[in-house]
Amino acid sequence: MGGTRQDATRVAEAASSEDPSVGLAAVAALRLLLDSLEELQVTNARAHGWSWQRIAEALRVSKQAVHQKYRRLPGR
Repeated sequence: MGGTRQDATRVAEAASSEDPSVGLAAVAALRLLLDSLEELQVTNARAHGWSWQRIAEALRVSKQAVHQKYRRLPGR
């Protein structure tokens, strides 16, 4: 687990690089990581019985947006 944390830290630091190719590649990697983490936690919330509204409030998006994006995930 420590290696993964170090990798994430390195990518986050690379996002502020003055070299655009390094910085943009890091931003793309962070976006993929964020999408994966969000899906994981939405699945977790649904497994714990959270409503789409509650998830949307936690993510600070509309209920419609979160439902449209994740409706294919396993429900309760």
